[in-house]
Amino acid sequence: MAASESPLIQLRNVTKVYGEGATQFQALKGIDLDIQAGDFVAVMGPSGSGKSTTMNILGCLDVPSAGEFRFKGVHVEQLGRDQRALLRRKYLGFVFQGFNLLARTSALENVELPLVYRGDGKAARRETAMAALEKVGLDRWWDHTPAELSGGQQQRVAIARAIVTNPDVLLADEPTGNLDSERSIEIMELLTDLNKTGNITVLMVTHEPDMAAFARTLVHFKDGLVERIEHKSRTAA
Repeated sequence: MAASESPLIQLRNVTKVYGEGATQFQALKGIDLDIQAGDFVAVMGPSGSGKSTTMNILGCLDVPSAGEFRFKGVHVEQLGRDQRALLRRKYLGFVFQGFNLLARTSALENVELPLVYRGDGKAARRETAMAALEKVGLDRWWDHTPAELSGGQQQRVAIARAIVTNPDVLLADEPTGNLDSERSIEIMELLTDLNKTGNITVLMVTHEPDMAAFARTLVHFKDGLVERIEHKSRTAA
């Protein structure tokens, strides 16, 4: 029981320093943060507060200058570049504000990409990617290119691509930033459903309080530190 109660992610006194000498900038000044498996976390704060740096570390795209970063008990800060890449590939999915889809390929081919990198065969890739498109309600649009899809549909394709490998954690960087209000709510409802029914831990950066309201945990950053953490009750979520 004790192991299952341990946080999925733990940051302990994590700092991040860029540059040297007179140009040195301390982006993180000692972050402590626990994230439980299955949570939906919204990370908020003004520009330069450290939230994006923290998300890059959590996504294994960057490493702390000092401190501990544990994922499933493993000290990620001690891993090499290739080991972090394997961790990313196996456990993490990414959704970006700008969708980042390949323009001349179909929705299905975009979703298949992580499976290509993983070395899956063509038939297996197609079946798995179609299942991911079905989860986001776009299986009938599998042969459409991004130019033939709305912004909301493009983001759904991007989410399908992020979940096609069945990640434990979905990291979403301003996932509704390029969408109107109605499409934004649709995307947030989709992320909420994936969090609840797929048991995917969601970590989302957002500037929008309306979008953050979908999360169960709100982490507020200020000046390179966690200013405060708010937890909603399970019944309120």
